[in-house]
Amino acid sequence: MPLLSNRVAEPVQKTADDDAALVASCTKGDTDAFETLVQKYQKRMFNIAFRMTGSYEDAGEVVQDAFVSAYRGLKNFQGRSKFSTWLTAITVNHSKNRLQQMKARQAREPLSLDDPVRTEDGSIAVDPPSKGPSVLDRLEARDERKKVQECISALEPEFREVIILRDMQDFSYEEIGSLLKVREGTVKSRLFRAREAVKDCLKRAFGTL
Repeated sequence: MPLLSNRVAEPVQKTADDDAALVASCTKGDTDAFETLVQKYQKRMFNIAFRMTGSYEDAGEVVQDAFVSAYRGLKNFQGRSKFSTWLTAITVNHSKNRLQQMKARQAREPLSLDDPVRTEDGSIAVDPPSKGPSVLDRLEARDERKKVQECISALEPEFREVIILRDMQDFSYEEIGSLLKVREGTVKSRLFRAREAVKDCLKRAFGTL
C-alpha cells in the first residue's frame, strides 16, 4: 500500500462504473486494482479524517486503518451504495473510534505547556512582490482556516460528521442518512445545529460575520 500524503486535497473524480470494475478485480485478488482505489480516494478520506480528528498524525493512521478494513471487507461489499460512500462510512467510523482513543489518552496525560502544538507543516517564505496574496494575507487566511477547524473540532462527533460530509464533501442528505444509518430529517436537524454552532464560534473569534 503506498504511503499517504499529509496534504489535504480533492481527488480527480471518475465514474462509479470505474469503481465497480476495480472492486470486481480486487475481489479476484488483483492488488493493483485496490492500489488504484487507494490512490483515487486517499486524499479525500484523509480530508474527512483530518476534519474529524483535527490531527494530521491521527488522520493518517485513521486512513491507513480504513483502507485495511475496506480491503478485508470487500468480499462483503454488495454494491448497494457507491464504493466511495461505503469507504467514507468506514473512514468516519474509524475517525470516531480514534476520537474516543484521543479522549481517553488526554484524560490519562495532562496537557503540558511545553508540549508541541500540531499545525500544518511548512512555513511561508517572503517572496518578491507579485499580484498574488501577500505574506500577511496568507497568514491571515491560514489563521482563519485554523479557527474554522477549531470550531468544527469543538462539535460533538454526530454534529461534526454531518457538517463535514455535507458542506465539505458535498454528499446528499440521502447519502449521509444511508452512510450514518439515520433518517434524512435527523441529518438536516444535526446539520442546522452544527452550522449554527460553527457560526457562533466564528462570531466569537472574528466578530460579526
